[in-house]
Amino acid sequence: MRRALIPLLCLLASGCGDDDAPTPEEALPGGETTVHDTTRNAFTLVARNLQGERRDAFFVGNALFNRNWVTAPASTEGLDGLGPTFNASSCAACHFKDGRGKPPTEPGEKPLSLLFRLSIPGVDEHGGPLADPVYGGQLQPLSILGVPAEGQMALSYNTHEGQYADGTPWSLEEPHYTLENLAFGAPHPELMVSPRVAPVMIGLGLLEAIPDAALEKLADPEDRDGDGISGRVNHVWDVKAGAVRVGRFGWKANQPSLSQQNTSAFRGDIGITSALFPDEDCPSVQTACQQAPKGGTPEVDEQKLEQVTFYSRMLAVPARRDADVPDVLRGRGLFREVGCATCHVPRHETGTVDDAPELSGQIIFPYTDLLLHDMGEALSDHRPDFEATGNEWRTPPLWGIGLVKTVNRHTRFLHDGRARSLEEAILWHGGEGEKARERFRNLSATERAQLLRFLESL
Repeated sequence: MRRALIPLLCLLASGCGDDDAPTPEEALPGGETTVHDTTRNAFTLVARNLQGERRDAFFVGNALFNRNWVTAPASTEGLDGLGPTFNASSCAACHFKDGRGKPPTEPGEKPLSLLFRLSIPGVDEHGGPLADPVYGGQLQPLSILGVPAEGQMALSYNTHEGQYADGTPWSLEEPHYTLENLAFGAPHPELMVSPRVAPVMIGLGLLEAIPDAALEKLADPEDRDGDGISGRVNHVWDVKAGAVRVGRFGWKANQPSLSQQNTSAFRGDIGITSALFPDEDCPSVQTACQQAPKGGTPEVDEQKLEQVTFYSRMLAVPARRDADVPDVLRGRGLFREVGCATCHVPRHETGTVDDAPELSGQIIFPYTDLLLHDMGEALSDHRPDFEATGNEWRTPPLWGIGLVKTVNRHTRFLHDGRARSLEEAILWHGGEGEKARERFRNLSATERAQLLRFLESL
């Protein structure tokens, strides 16, 4: 975007304040890592400023991210050990093209990129969720030969209808989940279930590079400024450090680092053990699971984990589209006026990352504070996760959100994919997001379209 155009375009947009005028940097949300791509591969690209051998390492990690793990024992040394129970056989199966997952939308479709966390009342030794004694910490609908799969989850919807202030009607679909075909009998009577779709992978290294102090500064747990927004940091257990750290990854910010997020996913989603998580998720009643052959101890070595983590750290953020279009600029102003930017904080600056100079000192625009917010009863999963309550969710980044339809061929949003559009995602906001939702609901049709047009430009 040319600097000379900004004052004129703000006048055309009739909403850009002098102290919050758009800047050229906003068109490059990933800073120097940003790539210009609007194709179906927009989320799969290497950071633009990654060069030489480090660039080659990205593609090694990419190959591992896309590889299918197989049942042990196998001739494919170092890539066996799938399961015994699992959700998918590769990282890419859920994060297709490094993009966003969705719930089943067609009859008979399997919930491949929608998983279900399980826990019961109480906490484990580190303050995290307490796994169900029969089905563990995550429902595993798939299994290797000779091992029973745990069961399936059936999905149905109730429809809720309403209207905007101008009389325009809308409808929302509320999902309901039912456990079926359980192989080991009834779970704990107070079982808590949390559905989670696979999130977009772009810019994760940049999010990790935002200093902890910056997130703590954004937090306002007591709502001292009285704006009705009380974002909180989730302090979680860092397994490698053996200490409590700031959480920033996952739908409830329950992981402190990208490395632990990936390693946890290897175990929980694919059934692959590591030095960090050396035990299979095989509760005592699942004897066939416990006795199944393993692909080594551990099944994935540190080198492969580091390669996958490097890949996921260096996935580029796509540049914005139409950032200087008047309707987009007006939508930008409305995004702030409505109150969306209070939680979806536009701008951050990364700190110094010793082993990743490409991620250091970058001005980025992810549109998140990475904090927990109470989103109301309608979005609650009623399942605590470290310091996160059942009503609280981490503010998801919005960068790249306008390309989800292109990359993943759907427009399903929120933690469980219930929203069929960006518009519906806003209408689901409750709790701390209720005021912003009501301001959006009271906008004119033209203004709503402009705000949505802005989101589509991200």
